[in-house]
Amino acid sequence: MSAADLLPVLAALALVLVGARLGGAAFEAIRQPAVLGELLAGVVLGNLGHLGLHTFDGLSHLPALEFLAEIGVLFLLFEVGLDSNLRQMLAVGTSSTLVAVLGVIAPMVLGFLVSNAFFPANAALTHWFVGATLCATSVGITARVLADLGRTRSAEGRIILGAAVIDDVLGLIVLAVVAGLIQSANLGTTFNFSTIALTVAKALGFLAVAILAGGWLSRRVFRIASRLRAPGLLLSLALAFCFLMAYLAGLAGLAPIVGAFAAGLVLEPAHYEDLVARDARRRDVRELLEPLASFLVPVFFVLMGMRVDLWAFARREVLGFALVLTLAAIAGKQLCSLGVLEKGLDRIAVGLGMIPRGEVGLIFASIGAALTLRREPVVNGAVYSAVVLMVALTTLLTPPLLMARWNRAGAKAGERR
Repeated sequence: MSAADLLPVLAALALVLVGARLGGAAFEAIRQPAVLGELLAGVVLGNLGHLGLHTFDGLSHLPALEFLAEIGVLFLLFEVGLDSNLRQMLAVGTSSTLVAVLGVIAPMVLGFLVSNAFFPANAALTHWFVGATLCATSVGITARVLADLGRTRSAEGRIILGAAVIDDVLGLIVLAVVAGLIQSANLGTTFNFSTIALTVAKALGFLAVAILAGGWLSRRVFRIASRLRAPGLLLSLALAFCFLMAYLAGLAGLAPIVGAFAAGLVLEPAHYEDLVARDARRRDVRELLEPLASFLVPVFFVLMGMRVDLWAFARREVLGFALVLTLAAIAGKQLCSLGVLEKGLDRIAVGLGMIPRGEVGLIFASIGAALTLRREPVVNGAVYSAVVLMVALTTLLTPPLLMARWNRAGAKAGERR
């Protein structure tokens, strides 16, 4: 890359990072997730052309910026994996598992029906991909909301968090299946059950091998590394492990983010405790990764926002699609609350806690925008804009809805006393 090619990238990074920080700070000030501010900053930058300011036109399609955003997504899923505990996932109980399974099936079916109703000319796989964007629940945003409300350790809170983590794993499998079917369709492969079964087996097989072999490899690599004295060893090895797993996922025909998530899931503090002990500040992988993630992850969100065309909402059918899709996203997660088996728990609160799509929905939408079916993008500009609005609305609505629900439940409990 020449100096002339580098200059627009540097200018874009300066603009994106300042916009992300200002937008994130503004939303945190009103007790909303910073990701919404970063997304809004991108929407503003990407739509200035409609006001006659074309300085930033084409910024969202700079190859270098797209590359940094893709690395940011890997860091994001790696962080989600690090924050998840495999043993806790396996021990969350039947209710969390049922809530997670229903929380994938119901929104996906509703999303398919809504997409088919608004765009009947589109291929069925396109409708299924739109449904897939409704599957996952943002673990980070859900955990933040529960912490703010002081409900993390409640029975409902434990079910919500456990289901959200399982939800993300199932969502990644759904993404792998739908993306695999789309790629098969482009190659002319027959659409049948065996194709779906093969893709599911490939996704589950990769996750199983990654968890078993990855855990074994991680323990031994870090044990050997603990004998070395090179500076920055812990972060370097952790990043290498993340990138290796992402690469292997890509070789297996899955999205690289599946490998990044698996890497974070199997990398446990016990594997690198000797390296942490040598750090004067006793920082673990999560803390060491934070500066890099705070640089690259906002690039992804701002870039996603810049690709939203607000002019698309001038078309009545696109705005209508976005609002109905949001209702389907909310209704689907309310249906998943039927999986709560324990008596006396607030099923409505569980359903509300599963609503926010956050960064996971955006990742799905961005992958769909990059996939093509019959030489057309699986997620076109109008659908992409609608999905981003759905993500923003579900994330914004969750905190006040949960707070109102639990305040009402608390008031009723007080009346009964």
